[in-house]
Amino acid sequence: MEKDSLSTASPNPPLQNTQKTLVRLLALSTLLFFLATAFRAGWQRLETDFPNYYTAAVLVQKHQPLRNYYDWTWFARQMIYAGMERQTGSYTPQTPLTMLPMVGLTWLPVQDAKRVWLIQNLAFLAAILWMLSRVTKFRIEVIWLLAFCGYFSLFTNFLLGQYYVFLLFLLALTFYLLHSGWSRSSGFVAGVAFALKLYGGPLLLYFVAKRRWKAVAGMLAAMLGAGFLTIAIFPDVRYYLTQVLLRTLEGGSVDPYHPGNPGLSTLLRHWFVSEPELNPHPLWNAPWLFFFSRTFLSLGILAFATLGVMKSRKSDRRDFAWFLIAVLLLSTSIASYSFILLLLPVTLLLHDSSRREACYLVASYVLLTLPLRPDWLFPKLWLLLALFIVLGWDYWRGLSLQWIAGVAALVFVVAFLDARSHLRHYEEEPGRHFAPILAGGRSLFSSFPVFAKSGLFFQSMGTDRYVIRWLHDGQAEDISLDGDAFHPFALPDGRIAIELASHRTSQTVAFNPSTREVVLIAAPALANDSDSALSPDGKWLAFTTDEAVGMHLWLRSVPDGRELRLASGNCNSSWPAWRPDSHSLVFASDCGRAYGLPSLYSVSVPDQLWPN
Repeated sequence: MEKDSLSTASPNPPLQNTQKTLVRLLALSTLLFFLATAFRAGWQRLETDFPNYYTAAVLVQKHQPLRNYYDWTWFARQMIYAGMERQTGSYTPQTPLTMLPMVGLTWLPVQDAKRVWLIQNLAFLAAILWMLSRVTKFRIEVIWLLAFCGYFSLFTNFLLGQYYVFLLFLLALTFYLLHSGWSRSSGFVAGVAFALKLYGGPLLLYFVAKRRWKAVAGMLAAMLGAGFLTIAIFPDVRYYLTQVLLRTLEGGSVDPYHPGNPGLSTLLRHWFVSEPELNPHPLWNAPWLFFFSRTFLSLGILAFATLGVMKSRKSDRRDFAWFLIAVLLLSTSIASYSFILLLLPVTLLLHDSSRREACYLVASYVLLTLPLRPDWLFPKLWLLLALFIVLGWDYWRGLSLQWIAGVAALVFVVAFLDARSHLRHYEEEPGRHFAPILAGGRSLFSSFPVFAKSGLFFQSMGTDRYVIRWLHDGQAEDISLDGDAFHPFALPDGRIAIELASHRTSQTVAFNPSTREVVLIAAPALANDSDSALSPDGKWLAFTTDEAVGMHLWLRSVPDGRELRLASGNCNSSWPAWRPDSHSLVFASDCGRAYGLPSLYSVSVPDQLWPN
């Protein structure tokens, strides 16, 4: 597109000055509107997600083990201790270093820390506008108006105190340095973005495809430095690499079936994988097709984006912008605030677009940053995919058939082998063998089961806090308390002990099922934990083993020591609890769901393992 149209230039100087003045007034008025609405809302209200980052930064200074960060219950308790009530937050699926920019803010109360973060985000936004103006020659106020077209995404970023304006700053700085000839520094910044949020990772392939070897070296240096820093802070980083990271890359977000996360992996799960509570009626229950298509499409997008820029004779602006769209398309965790990242590629593409293409780019940007309905149709994913394909067509039509066929064949083989491996582990998951215990509604978290004479009790996730759910007489009842309720435990007198966390502390209360009375008590000594449970008749021990890919559930016959693995797969099964008759048990498993967000299953003890 001609620059004059975006910069409102005109051959008539008086008209040109008038247009510039009008654009500046419009930019100023929209900026004031933004400050009075989105910025003000974030300034006054404490909303997740900033408390998640802040809590993690506090925990870094306390030298807490990294493994605990990804324990939803433990992390929720720490949020309460840090002064945040009614926040069902978590640290999943962040990298170990995501919280580092917040560490310097932890000396402030959380709301004051968020305000400082918002001011910093304003500075990041200003720097983004300046850098984009320098590399495109568009005026800053024009780029701001384009950013304001994505107002809803801006609003959620500032309301929630999110990370994506900062991430956009890092990505914009990556291209600005590359455009300015500072290739090594550009790669280094991309490596920092990768260490903090993973988005920068695919840029290593971009640099390789463009033969920017100094950028490759800079990025590898940043990644290596981030690795040493992570090990220095978190000696147990192996846990993240072997479990959390793999589940994250495979789409294990908060609810991997919900269209509110309009990613490619979510769509495919929604179509092809059945889950009793979160996705009971898929389009077609074909897990093998999910595993194959997820890998085939993801690798195909990445491979053909890399091949396209490798063979490209277009400008660096267009190559970098199109590759970034591919990166966002591949993301497994997408929300409304994520689409602010599109400001960078859209602005770069507008630099040399035709008028028709410019209208398409701006319309796509506006639509992708709006809340589109119905979400079950995944409209944002289709819009983003269409944007990637439309812009990529010129790249692909210049490729030879040999290249296209060779890359497609390689991707097919890798996807086939990967699907076969995942399907084998999928068949070992508890959902293939045992009956689920439905917790009532769309329950994201059901764990820590315990039996009493009055029924089954377990911890569940409510709207704004954790609750104890009670299954009895064919119905589910929530025991709502003034705070977050954790870890139910059966007392000898039939009452249920509950950890109640609120006002920066934890205490123990007892719930009487017959009277529904709740009283404060001394904390009882727990007789079991998440690792093992002895059956009431003493004949069986259910226990878990912490293996390389997750926690697996086993059953041991106490008299003769025979063992049977009940539940495995690339996931976690734990917290066994026996029914009073010792003939069956209930346990929690996050298999087929997001990491650390389990549901409950019931299993009968196999007859062939009963001792004589």
